[in-house]
Amino acid sequence: MNNQRRNVLKTGTGAAVLGALAAAGMIPNVALADWNKAAFEAKSMADTLKALGATQPADSSDVQVTGPDIAENGAVVPVGVDSKIAGTTMVAILIDKNPNALAASFMLPAGTEANVQTRVKMGQTSNVYALVKAGDKFYMATKEIKVTLGGCGG
Repeated sequence: MNNQRRNVLKTGTGAAVLGALAAAGMIPNVALADWNKAAFEAKSMADTLKALGATQPADSSDVQVTGPDIAENGAVVPVGVDSKIAGTTMVAILIDKNPNALAASFMLPAGTEANVQTRVKMGQTSNVYALVKAGDKFYMATKEIKVTLGGCGG
């Protein structure tokens, strides 16, 4: 029985079924990871924002970045984003001093609470940005996280 499950997951059939169920609305309130190759491969913040379509995001107190003030291990830094902006459809986490700025991107189905949590890798002390899309506008908030041990690259 476990071998069947493992084979389904290994072949990608399980992911396809989950995606189809989510698209049909049968799995409500699930954030789906979005793959934007250009944004994930961009090296600078400006190039990442451009690839995401956010040329000039507005600062917003309705968006909050959560995470430790000091991360003792840059390899696993817990980071969260909470948006109180109605109609939030996308949340992205960007790290200014990482080799690639975009650490995570989430597409949120309509009616989903815009609150995401993940763990990111940080090579050094840096500003962590939350980029939120609501309607056709982008909003941003920031938090500095200090890293005391090596993450990506040191």
